[in-house]
Amino acid sequence: MRKHYLDNIRSFTILSVVIYHVIYMFNAEASAGIIGPISRFRFQDSLQYILYPWMMILLFIVAGMCSRYYLDNHTIKEFVKSRTTKLLVPSTIGLFVFQWIQGYFNMQLSGAFDKIEAPKAFLYPIMAVSGVGVLWFIQMLWLFSMVLAFIRKFEKGKLYELAGKSNILVALALVLPVYGSSFILNTPVIVCYRFGIYAMTFFLGYFVFAHDEVIERISRFGIPLGIAAVILAGVYIYLHFGDNYAENPVFNSIPAIAYAWTFCLAALGLVYKYGNKENGFTRFMKKRSFGLYVFHYLPLSASAYLLTKYTDVPALAVYLTVLVCGFAGGFILNEIISRIPFVRWAVLGIKSNKKKEKEAAADVR
Repeated sequence: MRKHYLDNIRSFTILSVVIYHVIYMFNAEASAGIIGPISRFRFQDSLQYILYPWMMILLFIVAGMCSRYYLDNHTIKEFVKSRTTKLLVPSTIGLFVFQWIQGYFNMQLSGAFDKIEAPKAFLYPIMAVSGVGVLWFIQMLWLFSMVLAFIRKFEKGKLYELAGKSNILVALALVLPVYGSSFILNTPVIVCYRFGIYAMTFFLGYFVFAHDEVIERISRFGIPLGIAAVILAGVYIYLHFGDNYAENPVFNSIPAIAYAWTFCLAALGLVYKYGNKENGFTRFMKKRSFGLYVFHYLPLSASAYLLTKYTDVPALAVYLTVLVCGFAGGFILNEIISRIPFVRWAVLGIKSNKKKEKEAAADVR
């Protein structure tokens, strides 16, 4: 049976990513490549501290789990080919086909055009590389998938079998290696490339949380975990509000990691227990969540840039307009691009509608 709860966790998290980026665009704490504050009120920035610590960790956990389910029914060669088409192609070739547009707005927001003294012919590749944006996630996911394919050739299932015996105490104790991994392989300038913690959580998803028995054990404590996550969120915000949450030492502080890990366990347990089903909305999101992730930041950042540069509308109207543009623009671009031959392959990793349906059916089982 399809694991609807994973579809729903992925969709919920990507919806949260869009909301986070709206707040991020006008925040006063993490200032790289954004517009910055447009209102004297800062309470909305607390949403960043609520969302940032766990969003991508949870996505990597789910990705690791889905990789296990895929490999249960496919060869390593099929896995490598599928992940390369779906992840590497959009985050490399796609930059030059479409995401250079995102690069243009990223450079406008950061004022890069004023600092670059180069012939116009060189601006296109610069914009393409600058258009990586949110695609850093699928770049890292492809790398981890290739490492997994190598490990799969030698790992005969003993570690996976052992991990299947994990209970709630083991799940809670895993916060220690997650915390330790948060200090290693962090890139110094582009801080989103946190190789240590994201690799750790991806492989924990593959070896530990891909066991239905483990998720079942965690689900028995879903409500206490949820309450603990709320308390830890309050502690984290109290201690670090006003600090740059996206950089060391805040993003790998004990309060941040404790909150993030507790939230991830609570999400896995609660959604497994209460959200392992689908309806019209979840079916809609299941088919479009990847496209929303890939495309939302372009209409979001473009509308934010144009509104603040050429209009003088109230801050609340700017926030709401940018939010609508992020969601509506993301969905519309996905519908358009997914129907254009070659472009859909380059930008979304889709060769044909038939292949798209086949891959979607096999993605989470």
